[in-house]
Amino acid sequence: MTTQTPSHAANWGATVLRVSLGLMWISHALVKLLVFTLPGTAQFFASMGLPGMLAYPVFAAELLGGLALLLGVYARQAALVLIPLLLGAAWIHLPNGWQHTSPNGGWEYPAFLAAASLVQWLVGDGALAWKRSPVLTPA
Repeated sequence: MTTQTPSHAANWGATVLRVSLGLMWISHALVKLLVFTLPGTAQFFASMGLPGMLAYPVFAAELLGGLALLLGVYARQAALVLIPLLLGAAWIHLPNGWQHTSPNGGWEYPAFLAAASLVQWLVGDGALAWKRSPVLTPA
């Protein structure tokens, strides 16, 4: 049995988180496109008091951000940029209660994913990133 150094294990942990978040974002974008359709998603947004046209840039952000995370292309920045979408989803689902299994979905799932995205931003891109995010170091 071999032991891994904490930095090695953390690097692969960041990769698992990055790939998982990327797949989640891509799947949510594809649900908007293939299941609800973009016009249907726009109608849902409008029914919640949001501009219906907001559905289109949200779809694009989810798809492109998910691809960036999956491939490791500036993944830290992608995770950070996507957090407001998750907070918006949590706000929309707030009246439904905590559990995501509540009718119309609760706010726990988007809140957890916002926290996971923040962790991704904090820990970095992980292994196998295609285009690494710049690392900020104190002067």
